[in-house]
Formats: sequence, C-alpha cells, structure tokens
Amino acid sequence: METPFSRPGRFWRGSLHTHSICSDGHRSPREVCRFYQDAGYDFLALTDHFLEAFDWPLVDTRPLRSEQFTTLIGAELHPAHDRMELGREWHILAVGLPFDFAPSPAEETGPELAGRALAAGAFVAAAHPHWHTMTDRDVAALGPIHAVEVFNANCAYDNDTSDASYMLDLRLAWGQRLNACATDDAHFLPGKPDGGLGWVMVRSEALEPDALLAALKAGDYYSSTGPGIAEVTVEPGRRLTVHCSPAERIFLLGDRAAYRAAGGEGITTAEFDLSDWQSPYARVLVRDAAGKRAWTNPIWFDAE
Repeated sequence: METPFSRPGRFWRGSLHTHSICSDGHRSPREVCRFYQDAGYDFLALTDHFLEAFDWPLVDTRPLRSEQFTTLIGAELHPAHDRMELGREWHILAVGLPFDFAPSPAEETGPELAGRALAAGAFVAAAHPHWHTMTDRDVAALGPIHAVEVFNANCAYDNDTSDASYMLDLRLAWGQRLNACATDDAHFLPGKPDGGLGWVMVRSEALEPDALLAALKAGDYYSSTGPGIAEVTVEPGRRLTVHCSPAERIFLLGDRAAYRAAGGEGITTAEFDLSDWQSPYARVLVRDAAGKRAWTNPIWFDAE
C-alpha cells in the first residue's frame, strides 16, 4: 500500500505558521526567513494576520527565495464579526493564497472565509483549536479543510494549550478526513522561544512552491517537534512497519480507542499486527525520551 513515505522525491522541512512586523510579530520578514534558514529549514510560510488593522497583509516573500530556501504565500484569516460556537474569534491558517485574495467583507462567516481560501487553492487548517476552545462542530463547519494544528508552539508558552490532537481524533471518529500539522505560530517576542519547535516534513520531488503546496494538500508529509520518521510501510490486513529516529515509544492509533504500542530505550523500528485492526484508518505517533513527538497523517485503508 502506498504511503507518503513511498512517494517520489525527498522530505523538505517547513514552517507553516509564523508572524512578522507586518502584523503582530517582532521581526521583519527578512529576519524571519533568515531565522528559519539558519535553523536548517527548507521553506517557510509567513502567515501574518489578514486583518484591516494591519492593512490586509499578504507578504511578498518571493525576493527572499533562493536555490536552498523557498517560501509559500499565506496568512492567518479572521472574519470581521462572525464568531465560533463558544464566542471566540476564528483563526484559520491558509497557505498558498494568491496575492489578489480579497479582504473579508463584514458579513462573511468563518466557514465562508475558509471556503473562499480553499477555492483559491490554499492549504487550509484550523489553527490552535485548544487555545480558543474550538468545538468539533466549529471544525466540521469549516468544510473540507485539510488539517488541524495538533501542535502550536506559541500556545505552549502562553497557556499550555499546544496539543490539540484530541480534536483530530474526534473529527476522524466522525468521519471527517483531516490531516495533522505541527507549527510554531512564532511571533519572536523577546524572551519567548516560539520559533523552530514545530514543523512539517513534506515529501516532494522539488523544492518549489507549487510542488510543496500540492504535496501539503495531498497529505504527503508528516509533522514533528523532534523525532524523524524515515519510513512507514503497510501491508493491509497484515502489518504496519515504522522506522524512525531513536524513540522511547511508538504508537499506532485508530478509531474507537484502537491502539497498538511498542517501547524500549532507543527503539527505531516497530511492527504492528493489523490482522484484527478494526479502525478504518491508522496514524503513527512517535515519542522520544525527551517527550518530543512526531505524527503521521491518518492512513486510510480503503485508499489502497
């Protein structure tokens, strides 16, 4: 069975959620790009808040691209007046927006705004759902978005709501085929280390914006705060095998509390028996000795 790990190309490390002085960040776009390039990243999406207060920024980072580092055009979207179920404002991550993406009219709802971003060709994700007490009905209302932020580093330092993997599992249980993404949401405030802590590893044949965006939308990536996943192979009805960097625990997770786990100091390989696996999907979670995690996207067995 094909997985993102068997696709042509290689993995490229990228940051999908960052801010600059063009909204409420504390570094210039050039400084943000330099930070990630120096940290060993291959690409960046600068996603400043797309609001009238900041003059609707879609920051043009194309001049900051090179043969070794590229950028995607994006923003964090917010409708002017519409609110989520429990009254908090919508935060919708959109990567791969065109420069003519229009400001949100006063009457536009969060789901309408997400739909417009999807129609424009963007990779769309629900941002930091734990932080803003987003409900699963809010996520469902956004329609066919691509992902949920299962990790947001900025939240770790603000209110310890960085982990939202529960939302992914909840929506998967309802049949919504969502992927995961790990992000920084970096603002680079003095004394707040929120950069370089959560990223995606995107499988693509080329370090080109269009190729990276297509791979993101297809789910051809995994997410991490530390561990690397080298390979996941699947023989449906037989076994799933994981090869990764040294870990403390490797989990296979599915619907209705389905799980398998393998552990051991420095474990780098795990094989899981699928002969009696009842879930329609499985996703892999790798946890290392420092508590850092890596997440694959759900593997759906009816896609073989």
